[in-house]
Order: sequence, then C-alpha cells, then structure tokens
Amino acid sequence: MSTTKNCLAAVLAAGLGLGTLTACGDSGDSGGDSENVTLVTHSSFAVSKDVLREFERTSGYKVRVLKDGDAGRAVNKALLTKDNPQGDVFFGVDNTLLSRALDGGLFQPYKSPALSSLDADTRLDPKHRVTPVDTGDICVNYDKKFFSERKLEPPKSFADLAKPAYKDLLVTENAGSSSPGLGFLLASAAEYGDQGWQGYWKKLKANGIKVVDGWDQAYNEEFSGSAGGRKAGGERPLVVSYASSPPAEVVFADPRPKTAPTGVATRTCFRQIEFAGLLAGARNTEGGKALVDFFASKAFQEDMPLNMFVNPVRAGAKVPAVFTEHGTAVRDPHTMAPGKIAEKRDDWVKSWTSLVLK
Repeated sequence: MSTTKNCLAAVLAAGLGLGTLTACGDSGDSGGDSENVTLVTHSSFAVSKDVLREFERTSGYKVRVLKDGDAGRAVNKALLTKDNPQGDVFFGVDNTLLSRALDGGLFQPYKSPALSSLDADTRLDPKHRVTPVDTGDICVNYDKKFFSERKLEPPKSFADLAKPAYKDLLVTENAGSSSPGLGFLLASAAEYGDQGWQGYWKKLKANGIKVVDGWDQAYNEEFSGSAGGRKAGGERPLVVSYASSPPAEVVFADPRPKTAPTGVATRTCFRQIEFAGLLAGARNTEGGKALVDFFASKAFQEDMPLNMFVNPVRAGAKVPAVFTEHGTAVRDPHTMAPGKIAEKRDDWVKSWTSLVLK
C-alpha cells in the first residue's frame, strides 16, 4: 500500500505529529543470554509494542528493525548487500518484485509450520523461500472535499483519469523505485494489454500527471486529501495509494471524523501481496525462522490492520471494525500472473521511464 504499503501507519502518524508505532533500531538491551534477530524492511513497517514484546519474551530473541525507504528501494539495497546481509529476515517484498528477489538469490528456503493457515492464493513460491504476510490494494485515492466543492464527480476508472476534467490533478510514484508506482503501472498493463498501456500513459502524461520518487512524497506532501498533504500544502487531489488509506486517515485524526476525508477509485486497483523471507547468509537463522513464524501468527496478523493498514492472510484473523467501516472493499482488483510480471516488468519499467520521465 507498501508503500506500503501499502503500508501507511508509520508515515501517516509522523505526518500528523503523533510519532510512530514502529520498532526502530534495537528494541532494548539485549541482556543476559538473549540473542538479537534483525529485520530488514521498508519504512512503513509497524507493530504494536506489546505484541513485539510478547514475541521477544516467548522466543528469547530481541528484535532489531532496520528500515530503508520505499519497498522498491529496500529490495534493491537488500539484493546489492545479499553477500553480506544487514539482517536475518526481510519483510516487504511484494508480488511486483518477487521474481527479482528470488532470481537474485535473496532468500533461503524455510517452510513455516503456520503456512497451511495462510491463504492458499497468496502462496506464490513453491520452494518456500518467502512466506505471505498480508495483502492490500494499490488504488487511486481522491480528496472528497476538493471534488465536492467543485461539484465534480471523482474519477472511477483508468479511462476517467485521462479525461480533461482531471488535468493536472493526479500524482503517482516512480514505477522504477516505488512498489505502489510499479503496481499502478502493472494495473494499467492489465487493463489495456501489452500493446495498449503505453498509449494510455501518453494520455496521462498529456493530461498533466506528476511523478515523484515514492509513496511518502506523493501521499504526505503532494496529495491535498491527506493530513500530511494538507499540512505541506499539497495541491494534487488524486494520488496513487491504497484502498486502506481512508481508514488510516480516520484512525490518526484527532478528533476522529465520522467519515473518511478520502475515497477510492475502485476500478483502478491492483492486488498486492507482501512476503517475508529468511535472508541467504543470515547470521541468526533460528531467530530468523522464529520471526517469520511470528509474522504468520494470529497475534501479528490481527495487529497489522491498524498498524500497517493491510489485510491479514491467516484464516480466522479478526479485522477491527474501524478498518472495515472506513475501508473500501475492492471486489475485482487487477492481478497479473507472477510469471508474466517476471517476464515483462523490467522492459515495461524501462519503456515507462523513457515515455513518462523524458
């Protein structure tokens, strides 16, 4: 979402001046005979302190969290450092970048005992190098106030976004460095096909689409509908974000509004699946396995929705009412087979870069 996510809570909370709910750096004195296990992830990773502490208490491992920007950036850096990895587990590689990570030898196989409890449709690696953790939908979000004041109907589809009525209104992330940006590109390819997506992006470029490096800049600086964007003077009422962005805006607002200030164009969505994996060359493989198991546990899965604003993949995991009440259910998101993403992604990103950024 990721993002980001998505993947929203850490940055949204910061944008509202509330701090974050993340575990950054050492989670505490390693103490006694306890060992450290290090998680490498994107900047939107978040977990409740009490949930993390319970894992540390029961496992005997102290968790260190190393964050490095958007998921795309974090994956690229992890691949560059794979021979001397920064940690033991990587969380945040999604289905748009999974083949790059797997082909690059980023992970070693580990089949979690909890795997059978996770949604079968999210288990994309038969060799068990990664474990699915969450799903989310990358979608265009809109600023309700902007469109209401102008008596302009918000866009609903990809075709709408290229119409003159929405000229200079949309901001998206760079498909070459950002997972939501790449997800939006893949969604357009799924919508218009291998031969048609470039023509569509030519229309978007002519209609004044703005491209920034990552989700944080797009959502919390450029987007007029987010708390961070309003604070920063954002002028774009359309942004590529997540279907779960609206409940995040409600949860972190004080006082909480009765309805979310943002909405979702549900016909622009792409289904994202995030994974965790034991890094090849991990120094603490047993601690890493325990951490992957923790991500699949009911405690972590039920903690995710109001921390990272993503959907659990564990059967029976409960989702808080505020998440479902203000979130948007995307019933028919765009998807793409992992093999096709692997085959086409790099060429598409190269073509997109030449077409949109030059």
